[in-house]
Amino acid sequence: MTRKELIHQIFSKQSFLCVGLDTDIKKIPQHLLTEDDPMFSFNKQIIDATAPYCVAYKPNLAFYESLGVKGIQAFEHTVNYLKKYYPTHFIIADAKRGDIGNTSAMYARTFFEEYDVDSLTVAPYMGEDSIKPFLGYDGHWVILLALTSNKGSQDFQLTADDNGERLFERVLRISQQWGNDENMMYVVGATQGRMFEDIRRMAPTHFLLVPGVGAQGGSLQEVCRYGMTEECGLLVNSSRGIIYAGNDENFAEVAAQKAKELQAEMAQELKKYCKA
Repeated sequence: MTRKELIHQIFSKQSFLCVGLDTDIKKIPQHLLTEDDPMFSFNKQIIDATAPYCVAYKPNLAFYESLGVKGIQAFEHTVNYLKKYYPTHFIIADAKRGDIGNTSAMYARTFFEEYDVDSLTVAPYMGEDSIKPFLGYDGHWVILLALTSNKGSQDFQLTADDNGERLFERVLRISQQWGNDENMMYVVGATQGRMFEDIRRMAPTHFLLVPGVGAQGGSLQEVCRYGMTEECGLLVNSSRGIIYAGNDENFAEVAAQKAKELQAEMAQELKKYCKA
């Protein structure tokens, strides 16, 4: 999906919501466990219920890989279902890959050729040669970890060198020599608040994937105040706050309501800050 297509979807739906498919076999409603593919059955119902209110889905690979072959099959079924029935939704494989060049090339082949997802989260800390293989696919995006929402982000990401440049700022500065705002996004946690101002000074037009709204305590309004651009420039992810809002046979209906509420908030934020 191109940047232009993504922006069109955001303003058509008045939403920049990404639904995180962090599907835990131990948390899905018990009645689904009798299905041949419980994880996919859960995802399918969540997708059908929330698709009108979001523009993206983000399956987290760790949840699928935890079940071995069966989990990977559920991931494949989910991606195939999205591509067949919801082809205008942006698909993010949240896998946080990154390794030496030839290994990264295989990861890129896996996600951009075999699964043909729109984007992949990638760890940048092995440098340029570990990232370049992912950037060789037209219409696909690399989403680099920049400033994450977890408590431990301060252990490394906020450390500064002798010139006062923090590590996440160095990542932003150098990585823009590798890609551009047509094929690269950054992960910035919603809990970082006014730090979005620092991000925007260095990456004023790049899209940001923002986890941490909802269960992790991030404020949508604060993210938009400091991080939104005239073209929106945000994909805000909610996982647990939507997909596990209900835990009985009406779980999908409850998820739809939570997604609808977030979409309504997002529509108001778009009116405040965007001109597109």
